[in-house]
Amino acid sequence: MADTQQSTQQHDDDVIGKAYDGRLMRRLLTYLRPYRLQVAISLVAILLKALSDILGPYLTKVAIDLYMTQPAGSHGSLLARHLSRNAITGITEIAGIYLGSLAFCYLLEFVQTYLMQWTGQKVMYDLRSQIFRHIQRMHVAFFDRNPTGRLVTRVTSDVDALNEMFTSGVVSIFEDVLVLAGIVFVMLRMNWWLALLAFSVIPFILIATQIFRKYVRESYRRIRTTIARINSYLQEHVSGMSVVQLFNREERAFQDFEKVNLQYMRAFKDAIMAYALYYPVVEILSSIAIAIILWMGGGGVLRGAVSLGVLVAFIQYSQRFFRPIQDLSDKYNILQAAMAASERVFKLLDTPAEIVSPVHAQTGDGSGRIEFRHVWFTYQRLDDAMRERLRESTAPEKEHVEWVLRDVSFTIEPGETAAIVGHTGAGKTTLSSLMMRFYDVQRGAILIEGIDVRDWNVQELRRRFAVVLQDPVLFTGTVTTNIRLGTERITEAEIESAADQVNVGDYIRSLPEGFDEPVREGGSTLSTGQKQLINFARALAHNPRILILDEATSSVDTETELRVRSALTRLVTGRTSVVVAHRLSTIQRANRILVMHKGQLREIGTHQELLAQHGLYWKLYRLQYKDQEIPDAAIHPSGELAVTGD
Repeated sequence: MADTQQSTQQHDDDVIGKAYDGRLMRRLLTYLRPYRLQVAISLVAILLKALSDILGPYLTKVAIDLYMTQPAGSHGSLLARHLSRNAITGITEIAGIYLGSLAFCYLLEFVQTYLMQWTGQKVMYDLRSQIFRHIQRMHVAFFDRNPTGRLVTRVTSDVDALNEMFTSGVVSIFEDVLVLAGIVFVMLRMNWWLALLAFSVIPFILIATQIFRKYVRESYRRIRTTIARINSYLQEHVSGMSVVQLFNREERAFQDFEKVNLQYMRAFKDAIMAYALYYPVVEILSSIAIAIILWMGGGGVLRGAVSLGVLVAFIQYSQRFFRPIQDLSDKYNILQAAMAASERVFKLLDTPAEIVSPVHAQTGDGSGRIEFRHVWFTYQRLDDAMRERLRESTAPEKEHVEWVLRDVSFTIEPGETAAIVGHTGAGKTTLSSLMMRFYDVQRGAILIEGIDVRDWNVQELRRRFAVVLQDPVLFTGTVTTNIRLGTERITEAEIESAADQVNVGDYIRSLPEGFDEPVREGGSTLSTGQKQLINFARALAHNPRILILDEATSSVDTETELRVRSALTRLVTGRTSVVVAHRLSTIQRANRILVMHKGQLREIGTHQELLAQHGLYWKLYRLQYKDQEIPDAAIHPSGELAVTGD
C-alpha cells in the first residue's frame, strides 16, 4: 500500500499538464465571479495601458514628419489638425501629450496591479478555504491513502501557482497580446511592406521558442519532482531526528539528502541554460529585424518612398514588438504550471466524501447502547459491484477479501464498561472506529442507541463520543483551547473542574500562565503523561454518552498511570465505556470483556468467567502474569475502575 501511495503521489507531482486547458480555465474563472467589478476595471486599465504603450512611437513620427522634415503647417493626420502650426509650440504640445500618456500609463499600471493582486489574494483565500473545508469532510480512509505532505502541497504550493497565474500570468498575457495586436495594426497601416520586413524574423523566433519550451518544460517537471522529494525527505528526517542521532546516521542522511539536493540543482541549471540561450537568440533576431528596417527603410527614405518619421517609429515599434514575445515564453511556463496545479487541486475537490449524513437523519434516545450485528469489515477499496455481492453473499468468508472483522456480534448495554482485548492486529481499534463511523462496514450493521450509524447525522453521532487515544493529540493554542476544542458551551469553571477531576488541575495552575499557558505544535513543551491527562480532561469536559479509551494508559509512566486510573472512576461513571487495552490489570472487573482474535469475537464474559473457560483470555492472562502474583482488582464490583497495581 505504501508503494502504491508513493507511486500515486509521484505521478501527481510529475503531471506536466497542457499550457492551456479550456475546461480547467473556465472552472478557475468561476472563482472571479464575486470580484467581477475589480476584474472589469483591471481589464479596462489593461486596454487603455496597451493603447498608451502604442501611442509613444506614433507621437515621435508625428513630431518628425510634421515639424522637423516638412514645412510647419502641413497638417495631414487627425492628430496634426489639433496641433499648433508653430514648430516650437507643436513639439511642446506633443511632448506634453507624451508625458501625459506616460503618467496615465503609470496610473493605469498601479490600478491594474493593485486590483489584480488584491483579487488574486481573495481568490486564493476562497480556494484555500474550500480545499480545507473539503479535507475536513473527507472520511478517515481518505487520509490513509493520501499522505499529509501531499495534501499540504495542494493547499500551499499548488494554490500559489494559481495565484501567480491570476496576478501575473493571464493578465500579462492579455496585455502582451493587446500590445502585439496594436503594434501590428499600426505598423501595417503606416507602411505594409516595411512591416512585413520587420515580421520576417518571426518564424525563426517561433522555432527558437518551440525548442525553448520543450527543454524548459522538462526542466520544470524535474524541478517540481525533486522539490517534492526534498520536502518529503526533510519532513521525514526532521521529525525523526532523534532516531537519526541515536543510531549515528547523520552522515548517511546528509549524503542521501545531498543526492536529492543535487538533482534539484541540476534540474534548475538546465532551466537556467535554456533561458541563457533563448533570450540572446531573441535579442539577435530582433536586432536583425531592426537592421533590415534601417537598411530597407533608410533606402526608402532616400528615395522618398518612406518618411523619416515612419522609419524612426518602425524602429521603436520593433523594439517594443519583440519584448512581449520574450515575456510570453515566461508566461507560458506560469500558465502551464497553473494548469497542472489546478488539475491536482480539482482532482482533490472532486474526490467525493464516502461518509456522509443521510438526508433524513435519525437521532438516538441518549442511552448510549451499542450493538454490533454480524459485522464484516475490510480496509480494502471495493468497487460497487463487489460491495453489492458481499451484501448478498451467503459465504462472505470465501470471497477474495482481506477481512479485518469477521461476523462480529455483541451488545454493550447503557452504563456498562466493556473491555476489548486481543493480540496486535486482532481488530480492537477497528471496532471503536466503526462505532464512530470513520469507516462503513461492508456487511452487517452497527447500532448506536438502536439506530444504524448510517442513519445518523455524522456530527450528531460523533457528538455522543469522547475518545482518549494511546498517543495524545494537542493542537497549537492554550491549555484551555485544547480542553474546550471549540465547544463554546463548555465554561471556564467546567474546564477547571474537569482538570481537577483527572488530577492535572494543580499542575496546570503551576504553569506561568495557568490555563492560558501556550501549547506549541504537538504539545512539545509537555511530557507525554501531561498531554494524556489534558486529553482525559478534554473527554470529561465534553460529558459524552459513550467514552472510548484506546490504550489510553500504555504510553505513560507509572506515577501518571496511577493518576489516570484514579480519574477513570469519574470518567466511566454514568456512561457507556469501551476500554481497549493490552494491560489486563485495568479491565479485570469490567462488566464484560470481549476477546478478539484474527478479526473474530472468540470469547465474551466477565474476568472470572473467561478465566474459568481456559481459553484465549486465560492464555493472555497467564502470559502477562506468569512471573507475578495476581494483581489487585482494577475495577470495583460495581463496574467502576479503581486504582490498582499493574
